[in-house]
Amino acid sequence: MTPDTPETGAADRGAERPPITAGTQITVGSVPDTSAPSRERVRLGRDFRWLWSSAATTNLSDGVLLAAGPLLVAHLTDNAAAIAGAAFVEQVPWLLFGLVSGALVDRWDRRRVMIVVNLLRAVLVGALGLAAWTGSLTVVLAYALFFLLGTTETLVDNAGSALVPEIVPKAALPAANSWLMGVMFVGNLMVAPPLGAALFGVAVALPFGVNTALMVAGAVLLFGMRHRSVPTPKAERSSIRAEIVEGMRWAWSHRLLRTMAVSLCLMNILLAATTAVLVVYSAQRLGLDDFGFGLLFAALAVGALLGSVVAPWLRDRFGDSLLIRVGLVIETATHFSLALTTSPWVAGATLLVFGAHGAVLGVVLVSARQRAVPDRLQGRVGGFYQLLIRGGTAVGSLIGGFVAEGFGITVPYWAAGVAMAVLAAAVWRAFGPAAFAEALAMEAAAEEAVRTGDAGADETVAEGAEAAEAPTKG
Repeated sequence: MTPDTPETGAADRGAERPPITAGTQITVGSVPDTSAPSRERVRLGRDFRWLWSSAATTNLSDGVLLAAGPLLVAHLTDNAAAIAGAAFVEQVPWLLFGLVSGALVDRWDRRRVMIVVNLLRAVLVGALGLAAWTGSLTVVLAYALFFLLGTTETLVDNAGSALVPEIVPKAALPAANSWLMGVMFVGNLMVAPPLGAALFGVAVALPFGVNTALMVAGAVLLFGMRHRSVPTPKAERSSIRAEIVEGMRWAWSHRLLRTMAVSLCLMNILLAATTAVLVVYSAQRLGLDDFGFGLLFAALAVGALLGSVVAPWLRDRFGDSLLIRVGLVIETATHFSLALTTSPWVAGATLLVFGAHGAVLGVVLVSARQRAVPDRLQGRVGGFYQLLIRGGTAVGSLIGGFVAEGFGITVPYWAAGVAMAVLAAAVWRAFGPAAFAEALAMEAAAEEAVRTGDAGADETVAEGAEAAEAPTKG
């Protein structure tokens, strides 16, 4: 699993498309057009460059907070459950507001949502830093601010994910997501966490001041985009509840997306149970200081950067089915490796491989979800998807702290390894080549319906998916 990935859609099988050859050039401004000869290129475009620049800046901000946040709570208390609880309260808003945020994103200008919400996040982080600087911060106040940050994240993440397929050609989505995922891991996990830990060592409030400045810069960069989402006219809107139900029905009717979402929910429960106590694990089990804790995240990001670079080639050569199945094995092995080792070098190497796996899996899932979902439903389906994924993260964060506190710091890792092995066996067949072939057929049917002007294209495809369930079950 990828971090919040983040965090972290359905299938775009490389085997079905012309290969990306060694001579193909890919830059931030362009990407091969898989519907044309390999020398032809589809522009990612000016708007994508502004979005990418903003993402690079805000991911640096998030990475600083990723390291400084747990250290700040650990500075206030040495209780493992309380430290893990900080991650839990930041994920709870996805359970409460994720679906509503998705519906609102489908109604509003997605670019404007990102600008306003990033500015609001800057204010919240600034308040956190001010409270830490004045010595007035308590665990309860930190929890409240983390909760508000998590609430704003439901809007900005849904808006950002839905905006990508609006400004990028469908054929370019995998490359666009590779660029976005690469900068997410580099900023969020490689560069910024060691920086955040180092700044925290200089002054407790310093990383939060840097975080605030970066968040403001990320919002300002979005003003460079020319694209504006067309808000849904008020006369065409139904109730928020009806719109949420519509998005959920569509997502649940798509068998592959449903399988991915449920699997990722369970995988995130297990992953979050271990990462929520990683700061304690790194100190007690590996003997690392605050800076060493940041370096563990850096190892994860280096692997993720490598994974994002090679993901298109891997997808073309091996296909999505094999990549996901190998990923299930890697995820299982990661938990067992961390449970067994006391060596920082082994733990770092494990996270390096895990990072590469997470990036490849993320490119596969996100691109396919964006390809499969109609634009008018991107926010709602994304919100439903993230509800399951982030909900799993919230539950796992809570469980991990209590398990570590009550039974020992390695128990969450052992339990996650065993549970992951069971899950991998259960979904192995569901991620076979036939599932991805069915998803591609659904995409083709939807595209044909749109081309011929079928106003009920979404419903037709959904009904076809439901009809396909009966003869293929078992």
